[in-house]
Amino acid sequence: MKENLIQDKSFNFAILIIHLYKQLIDKKEFVLSKQLLRSATSLGANIEEAIGGFSKRDFTAKMGIALKEAREKKYWLRLIHISKIVEIDVTDYIKESEEIVNILTSIVKTLQTKE
Repeated sequence: MKENLIQDKSFNFAILIIHLYKQLIDKKEFVLSKQLLRSATSLGANIEEAIGGFSKRDFTAKMGIALKEAREKKYWLRLIHISKIVEIDVTDYIKESEEIVNILTSIVKTLQTKE
């Protein structure tokens, strides 16, 4: 099976976020943690849908949605970090999130210029 960088990165990152979610819940942080979990897992689901898309247009649209989810995930991580609502260091998560956003931005821009 051919490797897909963004597919693998989004899946692995979702696993990390699930573990972070557990830590956040243990610290009694329920609202931001739930938003983060939803956006992180939705990101990978949208990439999977894009890969299984029926057309280039469908693929582009789903990758665009994945990019929005990636940006939202980064937003929730930044809120957790800046607000210091819990004492968990999320800087590595933010860096990984930025990398995913950059990859998806590149994919979407490339797809849009080909249309």
